[in-house]
Amino acid sequence: MFLTDLGSPWPLLPSVIGLVVSAVVIVLTGTRITAVADEIADRTGAGEALAGAVLLGATTSLPGLVTVAVGGLSGDAQFTFANPVGGILIQTVWLAIADLFYRRVNLEHAAASSENLMQALVLVALLAVPLVGFATPELSLFGIHPATYAIPLLYAGGLVLVRRLHDDPMWKPVVTDDTVEDVPQEGTGVSDRRLGVSFVLLAVTMAIAGYVVGRSGLGVVSATGASGGLVGSTLTTAVSSLPELVTLIAAVRMRSLALGVGDIIGGNVFDALQIAVADAFYREGPIYADAGASGLLLLAAGLLMSALLAAGLLLRGRHGVGFEGIGIPVVWVGAVVGVSLL
Repeated sequence: MFLTDLGSPWPLLPSVIGLVVSAVVIVLTGTRITAVADEIADRTGAGEALAGAVLLGATTSLPGLVTVAVGGLSGDAQFTFANPVGGILIQTVWLAIADLFYRRVNLEHAAASSENLMQALVLVALLAVPLVGFATPELSLFGIHPATYAIPLLYAGGLVLVRRLHDDPMWKPVVTDDTVEDVPQEGTGVSDRRLGVSFVLLAVTMAIAGYVVGRSGLGVVSATGASGGLVGSTLTTAVSSLPELVTLIAAVRMRSLALGVGDIIGGNVFDALQIAVADAFYREGPIYADAGASGLLLLAAGLLMSALLAAGLLLRGRHGVGFEGIGIPVVWVGAVVGVSLL
């Protein structure tokens, strides 16, 4: 398998070319997969928020997932851990950018959804688990920290809660003139089988791009001497998180707002699940012992940004970019500056 024998790091020029080509592939693929996921949501009756959380959230996170696996096998703990957590940070920033494209009203107001709010709370819970690992880095069970095993269990439980909330909601946001409700749109007429095959092929393409991103990022770390935490939390996450930005902007233009916001939050939850993947693929022991202060700083920023997003979804300000649209980028900049100084 190509993942089990990474070989020597790529030189700087091929690494840069790999990042650029991957970015183009990811952008083109992400644009197409949004429309496919939207139609699947309409046909299955799953709803845009749930489809965004599961279909788009998981699929658009594939580049990051493969990047994490590559980083773990390389033995660079800071790079490996920074990718999923850094991805959560930068993907949340994408929401503030999307607000600029949706000028009618604050995006969190227009895309009001109890499922998205629940997802944000699940994300906070998932990000709290690695803190146990940082507090007790010496604990190990088959080379993985015991707390890591709780992450996929919490993820699965969170999906159950989101589905239950969709099927039997006990709380609903107030519908205003600015709320864009989830209304099924007319389909393309493509068969279910062809639609499913298209979705799988697009997902595979994203996964391949993620492998290139991972190898390219490690090449940049090796060639420049930059810290793995800084490269992982900025450069490679910016590229591997492009699907979320592309699908979010496409969803906003299609007025499938709950789908777009659900993609970001669902992608963040899936990225939190990737922390377990990082620990599993890092074979030097529990990753928390070697992720360093940069990993802990990124976790703190992720918790703060997720809390700001949940508050924005709950308060639903009407006018322009809300407090969360300002606070989230500020926290991200602070986190990047902090990591660069460590």
